[in-house]
Amino acid sequence: MIGAVRSWITSIAAVTLLLTVVQALVPEGTLKKITGFTGGLLLLAALLQPVLRTDLGRLRLDFSDYRSAVDQRALELDAAGKEELAALIESRIAAYISDKADALGLLVTARVRTEDGEDGTPLPASVELEGSYSQDLADWMALELGIPAERQVWHEGKN
Repeated sequence: MIGAVRSWITSIAAVTLLLTVVQALVPEGTLKKITGFTGGLLLLAALLQPVLRTDLGRLRLDFSDYRSAVDQRALELDAAGKEELAALIESRIAAYISDKADALGLLVTARVRTEDGEDGTPLPASVELEGSYSQDLADWMALELGIPAERQVWHEGKN
């Protein structure tokens, strides 16, 4: 590697020295302008020599590891998002049930469990309730929330 850099710098120095000598020997006028332009192109070619010699066919870029890592991370984020959405839905529906119980004059605490629906959206699947049993509240949960009586578990004071 150091040898290649040394060779590159030597070629630039040689081209620069040669161009300086040629410019000094050429008389003023159009020929000097043509010589200066041509010399500039030669110096540019010497500067770009490492790039021009690069075999781009041997250059292999493998992004498969990165792609699989990105895909894995996307799956993890999707799962985390679904878990967060399920927790949010569970807490909101539990609060909704508690509000309905309050409206019925009951003191009830609800814990809701969700399951993924057909489209992957978390839907209320079952509920555990702490408080006095109420047929009105049980019927309302079956009708409004789609939680049938067999998936409603009542604790303390079930009639």
